[in-house]
Amino acid sequence: MYNIDDLKNLMARLRHPEHGCPWDVKQDYASIVPYTLEEAYEVADAIEQGDFAQLEGELGDLLFQVIYYCQLASEEQRFAWEQVVDGITRKLIRRHPHVFPDGDLYGPLDAPKLSEAAIKSRWEAIKAEERAEKAQQPEQLSLLDDVPQALPALKRAAKLQKRAAQVGFDWPAALPVVDKLREELDEVLEAMADGDAEGIFEEVGDLLFVVVNLARHLKVDAESALRAGNQKFERRFRYIEAVLRSEQRAIADCSLEQLEALWVLAKKEEKQAAAHCGA
Repeated sequence: MYNIDDLKNLMARLRHPEHGCPWDVKQDYASIVPYTLEEAYEVADAIEQGDFAQLEGELGDLLFQVIYYCQLASEEQRFAWEQVVDGITRKLIRRHPHVFPDGDLYGPLDAPKLSEAAIKSRWEAIKAEERAEKAQQPEQLSLLDDVPQALPALKRAAKLQKRAAQVGFDWPAALPVVDKLREELDEVLEAMADGDAEGIFEEVGDLLFVVVNLARHLKVDAESALRAGNQKFERRFRYIEAVLRSEQRAIADCSLEQLEALWVLAKKEEKQAAAHCGA
C-alpha cells in the first residue's frame, strides 16, 4: 500500500514547475483554502450520515490539503511536513500532562487519574500560557486573541462566549439566556417597526448571538444543530416536491396553505417512521 511518503512525492510531482499539473502549479495558500473548507465539511457530513466508506475517502481528501500546504511551505523554505508533525505532537504532549506527566511520549502508562473538570482546567491554563508566549505585547493579551476569524459564525460565537465564561462573564444558567433572547427579539421587532434596515441587521446579529449562547448553556453545538435543521428542512421540502410530482402538479402553482399542509404531512410521516423504528 502507498504511505505518507508516497503522497508527499506525488504532491511534489504535481507541483513540478516543468512536468507537473498546470492547475496545481499555479495554486497558492489562499486559492486552496476554499477546497480545504469544503473537504472539512464533507468529512463532517460523512460522519453525520454514518457513511464510513465515504469517510475513508473524505479523510484522504482532507489529508491531501495538509500535504498541499506543506509542499507550498517547503518550496518557500518556511517549514516542512516533518515540522508540522513534530509541532502538533509536542503540543499535544504538553497539553496532556495527565497522560504524559514526564513529557515523554513513550513514558510509562501510570499517570495519576484526574477528574474531567481538573483536566479541562489544566488544559485551559496551558492554552493561556501558550497565548501569552505568542503575544508580541503581553500587556495587550486578550482571552479572545486566538479565536480564528475564519471560523463559521456560529462556531466562532460559541468559542468567544466560552472564552469569556472562563473569567465569569457569562449567564449562570439557561433560563436567563431565554429572557435575553426575548429581549433581543423585541429589539428586532422595534427596528422592523421603525423601518430601520441598519438596525434590523444589527439586532438580528445580536439575536443569533444569543441563540448560540442558549445552545451552549443547553450543551448543544449550535453549528451541528443548524446543520441538522438544514437537513430536516431539505428532507421535508423534497417530500413536498415528490408528492406534487406524483400528482403532476407544479410547486409554483400551489398556494402557501397547500404547501404548508404537505409540510405538516411530511412531519407526521417522519414521526410515524421514527416511532416505528423505535418500537
